[in-house]
Amino acid sequence: MEELLDEVVVNSGEEEQEASDVRQGKYMTFRVGKNVYGIELKYVNEIIQMQPIAPIPEVEHYIKGLVNLRGKIIPVIDVADRFGLEKFEYTDRTCIIVIEVKGVEVGLVIENIAEVVSIEEDEILPPPNKAHGGLQDKFIHGISQLEDGLKLLLDPVKLLSDDALNFVDKAEEEDEE
Repeated sequence: MEELLDEVVVNSGEEEQEASDVRQGKYMTFRVGKNVYGIELKYVNEIIQMQPIAPIPEVEHYIKGLVNLRGKIIPVIDVADRFGLEKFEYTDRTCIIVIEVKGVEVGLVIENIAEVVSIEEDEILPPPNKAHGGLQDKFIHGISQLEDGLKLLLDPVKLLSDDALNFVDKAEEEDEE
């Protein structure tokens, strides 16, 4: 897992632009249930080990609560629960992928990290017909068939701006004020 962490180091200034170029076309893949998902590396700030999560009363079931990440409080979502998949038991391989979308940081609890892969734009197929898939299909922006199997590529903006979980929408409104 340490070599994956090395690829996800967030820099500042000029280094941040160089890191963005290096991340182009790369996806962090992870397993949830029987599926392997991918999220563009440009959204991934870091990967942290599972830690105690402070629950929040009266929120959607998939919002597990808040974690303190070096003094910054961020909400945490259980991806399996969010997608309506069978819940899994948290183990030593369970981790939190901290993503940032439009200035909003959110932690995603996933079963385990798979790898970082390069996927060219022409290797991404459109998402499946919504009538054939489950709840998670509305968060998929594409599919890629690699040598080791199918990867469902997430759209983090849709994942975080759903009606019940509009972190991104709220952040945009605050920015406008």
